[in-house]
Amino acid sequence: MPMSTKAAAEGRRSGLLAALLVAAFAIAGPEPVRAQQIDLTMGIIVSPGDAYSAMTASVPERIAKATNGRVQVTVSDSLVAPAQIASAVRDGRLPMSAALHTYLAADEPRMGIFNLPGLISDIEEYQKVRDAFWARDVAGIWAEKWGAVVLAEGAWCPTRLFSKTPIRTVEDFRNKRLRVHNPQTAAQMNALGAKPTPMATTEIMPALERGVIDGVFISTCVGGAMEFWRLAKNVQDWGVGAITGWAILINKAEWEGMPADVRAQVKNAMDELQKDAFGTYNAFVQAALDNMKKNGIEPWSASEAERAALNDPKFAKAAYDSWLARAKEVGFDGPAYINRVRQALGKPTQ
Repeated sequence: MPMSTKAAAEGRRSGLLAALLVAAFAIAGPEPVRAQQIDLTMGIIVSPGDAYSAMTASVPERIAKATNGRVQVTVSDSLVAPAQIASAVRDGRLPMSAALHTYLAADEPRMGIFNLPGLISDIEEYQKVRDAFWARDVAGIWAEKWGAVVLAEGAWCPTRLFSKTPIRTVEDFRNKRLRVHNPQTAAQMNALGAKPTPMATTEIMPALERGVIDGVFISTCVGGAMEFWRLAKNVQDWGVGAITGWAILINKAEWEGMPADVRAQVKNAMDELQKDAFGTYNAFVQAALDNMKKNGIEPWSASEAERAALNDPKFAKAAYDSWLARAKEVGFDGPAYINRVRQALGKPTQ
C-alpha cells in the first residue's frame, strides 16, 4: 500500500477510535468525584470506669460505620483543659467535644439545675425533667452561647462522697475540706461549715495522700475506677449534686458544612449512642459498687431523714440564693424555672 494511502487509513482508524471514546464518555458521563473524607477531633474529660468514657470512646467506630468511613473521629483527653472543653468548640479550637453541663453552671445556671439541693435526686428524675423540657431548652443555649449542636446526651454515675473519716451526720461535715465540682454544692458545703475545694480529677489522689483534702464528691464510677477508696474508705451517698449530665457537641459551622445525608447518618448513630448511654447507666453504677464491695468497701446511703436535715433551708438556702441571683443576671425567671422542674416531677411548686 502506498505510504499516503496507509497514512490516510491510519488517520481514519484514529478518528473512529476517538469518536467512539467521545461517545462512550457521553453515555457514561464524567468520572464521579470521590466523596471527600471528613476528619474531626473530639475532646473528652478523663473519667475512667464511667459510662461517659465508654460512650465517648465508641464515637469513632459508630460514626465511621454509619457514614461508611466518610467521617473519621479522633478522641483525645489532652488537647484542652476540662473547664475549656465547651468553649474550645465555640472558639473553633475543637470541632467536637463531650462537655459536662456542671462545669458551665457558674456562667449559665440552667446548666446546673440538677445541682440544687434536694431538687433532682436520681437518674429517673433527671430523665423526666430532661424529656419534659430541659433537653430542648439547653440545646438552644448550646447553640446561642456556645455555637454548638447537641448530638447526644448522657449522665455520669451518681455523685458520692469519698472521705477519709465517716461523714454520717450533718455535724460531720463541719471543717472538712471537700473537693466539689459545682457552685451550688460549694455554697451548701459552706453553709454546713465545710471547706469546699474545686480541684481537677487528676489532682485528687495526690491531694488525698498529702492531706490537702479530707474527701471528694465525684462520680461513683470514676471514684471507684481511680480507687479513691484506698485512701478515702468511706463511700457515702448523700444525694448531693447527685446527677451530672454531659453532652456530645459539634461546632455549628462544622455541622452545617457537612452534606445533609452525612448529617443524617451521624445523627442516627448518635441517637443510638444516647439510647445506650441511658440504657446501660444502672449497670455501670452497679458494677462500680460491686467492685468496691469486693475490695472490702461497704457503700453507705443517708436516710431520708438525714437527707432532709442536710437539705434544710438553713443549709440549702445559700445554694438557691446564689443560683437565683445568677439567673437574674443572665436574664431569666429563676423561681419559674425551678417550678417547671417541680411540675415535671409531680412535686409541689413554690
